[in-house]
Amino acid sequence: MGIQVTSGATLQCSFGVAPSALQVLPANRVMCGAPAANIMDCAPMVNIMPFGQCSSMANPMVAAATAAALGALTPMPCIPVTPAPWAPGSPTVLIGAMPALQNSSKLTCAWGGVIQVVAPAQFTTMTA
Repeated sequence: MGIQVTSGATLQCSFGVAPSALQVLPANRVMCGAPAANIMDCAPMVNIMPFGQCSSMANPMVAAATAAALGALTPMPCIPVTPAPWAPGSPTVLIGAMPALQNSSKLTCAWGGVIQVVAPAQFTTMTA
């Protein structure tokens, strides 16, 4: 398994202009300092917060604003739409009966963006 992802992890969308933080509700009651995430922690505006502005032409708001600006790409406020869970999850660790979310997992937005974990909020420490 990769590094366990917890609440507060830094996320970035390929079409977003700013990072966001993962919000994990303590419903599964597994703590790693902060609530541990699983692949189902993907609800927009609950777990996945906006990434500032969206620049994906697949986003209808961006397409409309760009058309109104005579073809000049016009980013609009990000409203993530995540219809499927994170993938891949951990093949060996379950959190709340679902695969644990690891730092290599990715999430796809309906507007074409790929959301990835930039900083998992958990780190491996080495002692000398």
